[in-house]
Amino acid sequence: QVQLMESGGGSVQSGGSLRLSCSASTSGGNYILAWFRQLPGDQREWVAGFNTANNAVFADSVKGRFFISQETANTLYLQMTKLRPEDTAMYYCAARPALRTNSYRSPQIYDYWGKGTQVTVSS
Repeated sequence: QVQLMESGGGSVQSGGSLRLSCSASTSGGNYILAWFRQLPGDQREWVAGFNTANNAVFADSVKGRFFISQETANTLYLQMTKLRPEDTAMYYCAARPALRTNSYRSPQIYDYWGKGTQVTVSS
């Protein structure tokens, strides 16, 4: 069982920065964390996470602007810079079992989700 909590969302102007935090509480097992985002009525979009080689990877739309860092196995940050209005969304942290490595961009392989934190970027 994994409980996830995101924080750090807010409203910023275009070009600004925010840092999101994901704190995970587990009862056992090894999990890999990732970030997704979603607009109302849209599917969840993978933003950043770790590939099968455990390297940090990013969606093309955020590459070079967003960065992730992991302070501990249970704390993942998403540093967002040069924010654009199209980055506006609810951002979610998700966890998948560490051995489930295929299709790491697919929300279907993630078993646990936080409640999300809203990011709003104004032009």
